[in-house]
Amino acid sequence: MCGIIGAISKNDVTNILLNGLSRLEYRGYDSCGIALSSSGLIKRARSMRRVTELREQVKNDNLFGSTGIAHTRWATHGIPSTNNAHPHFSDENKKNCIICVVHNGIIENYEELRNNLIDNGYLFRTQTDTEVIANLIHYFYKKNFLLAVKNAVSLLKGTYSIAVLCNNESNRIIAVKQGSPLLIGISENNKLLASDEIALLDITKKMICLEDGDLVDLGLDNISILDAKGRNVDRKEYYSTEHYINAVNLGKYTHYMQKEIFEQPRAVSDCLQDINTINSDIFYNYKKNNILDNVKNILIIACGTSYYAGLTAKYWLESIAKIHVSVEIASEYSYRDSVPNKNNLIIAISQSGETADTLHALRHAKSLGMLKTIAICNVKASSLVKECSLSYITKAGVEIGVASTKAFTTQLVSLFLLTLVLAKNNHIINKNQESIYLKYLRHLPLAINTVLCLEKQIISWANIFAVKENILFLGRGIHYPIALEGALKLKEISYIHAEAYSAGELKHGPLALITDKIPVIVIAPKDYLLEKLKSNMHEVRARGGMLYVFADSDSKIFESDGIHVIRMPEHYGVLSPILHTIPLQLLAYHTARIRGTDIDKPRNLAKSVTVE
Repeated sequence: MCGIIGAISKNDVTNILLNGLSRLEYRGYDSCGIALSSSGLIKRARSMRRVTELREQVKNDNLFGSTGIAHTRWATHGIPSTNNAHPHFSDENKKNCIICVVHNGIIENYEELRNNLIDNGYLFRTQTDTEVIANLIHYFYKKNFLLAVKNAVSLLKGTYSIAVLCNNESNRIIAVKQGSPLLIGISENNKLLASDEIALLDITKKMICLEDGDLVDLGLDNISILDAKGRNVDRKEYYSTEHYINAVNLGKYTHYMQKEIFEQPRAVSDCLQDINTINSDIFYNYKKNNILDNVKNILIIACGTSYYAGLTAKYWLESIAKIHVSVEIASEYSYRDSVPNKNNLIIAISQSGETADTLHALRHAKSLGMLKTIAICNVKASSLVKECSLSYITKAGVEIGVASTKAFTTQLVSLFLLTLVLAKNNHIINKNQESIYLKYLRHLPLAINTVLCLEKQIISWANIFAVKENILFLGRGIHYPIALEGALKLKEISYIHAEAYSAGELKHGPLALITDKIPVIVIAPKDYLLEKLKSNMHEVRARGGMLYVFADSDSKIFESDGIHVIRMPEHYGVLSPILHTIPLQLLAYHTARIRGTDIDKPRNLAKSVTVE
């Protein structure tokens, strides 16, 4: 969602900040802005358009400075507008100083704080909770910048990260992390901070991870970090391994989403790298504490696409590992009464590892005594990985398109690996079965490549769907979550209303929607439910519905009046859901391309949802 970058240098930092904002665009935003400090003045530029337009504005206004902060905003409090865009200033009628703030997250008690500040003579010009932070720091400022920020954040409730400038404090940024991502970057000539390391990777790969409650005093020649208890601390340095430069090169592709769809054979191969046998040690930071031994119950928590990965994994875990599984939407689980089981294994799934709802659900589960936790995540340095006992890093690589593709398929591969580990630990599968499953996994990248060759056929369907406003998806069994994911992809980027149903549910209501005007997309693998699925397809045709079927090569579903078929190259057994995901991604992509939507940055959506 929102993105932060800050920089201090002996030289002008304008390009550092603007280039960093460009790299943060993938997260989704509706406004952007920059503030630069020079000679005791802070000047800013803000835009409702893209970072390229902001860059022109900065150039035309001749803005520069050796210290600055910048931001991409995804609106929460207050409508998207230039006035509500970050950075925000404190009340400019107060003459002793100007405080300038950028902020990710939500301040839950901002209304109470705002009213108190109004009573103390402060004027507010925006609808945002961020302006409260700027005025609150100003209220506490008595020529001690660090103390003013410290006193102000002690009153804030919520999850947030902030970066603050003061016009009286040259070459200095104060920053705070509380539940929202923030890290420091170090290079020979610059001190940097950002909410995402991607913003910094062309300058430095040397980073410092911050912990919740950290208050950072960043100067040209110093970095001082106070923890939540006010103690000076040293945080661990690390070197980023994200290959961002390769990620931003579109090559022969038109959009990042298309590129990332075609990167899936590589991503799956990387996910399986060095796995020659199935054992608990394949999970990062595995501790010899038997977390993955004798697991009898599992709770999966996730949101959006990751939730559908969890639903798919439920079928694997119950059918192969014989373990009872519950799958919860993270934002719902956190706020309802549930019956905790302290022996549950908690699986938390998130591409970014910073999804606020998933983190909150994880913390809620742990507060109920469920301490056996594992993260399935694409970012090793993320909050989710830090807060779980074990993790599997999916190695999808940087995913820039908002609609997840390669992150989803690598999540599925990771969850299948976990299924095999648990089945083996519980003595459900033997060496021979393990060998067969590993053979299927190793063949998966080649199988995905074969499915990608269906692109031209899928484009012909996309031309039909691009003029529709309603589409239904059907699946059964383990392919029902894949139908849900296919519908989500289509609605995310094409803005077509799409819904997915378990095909067996048609007669319980959705058949009322069937006409020849609403295409029905069917996932039809040759599995034990195929004959029942064919009966469901007959129900649709009997009511005039038009069927578009992704059928396995030997499923004996043929083209006829009202039935269109794209034949999958092969049936892939228990890993079939991964292969059937690919054509649905391509269908969504090409339908959106024909409709002319902003595929990589769909309206109202963000890549990493860091607020509840």
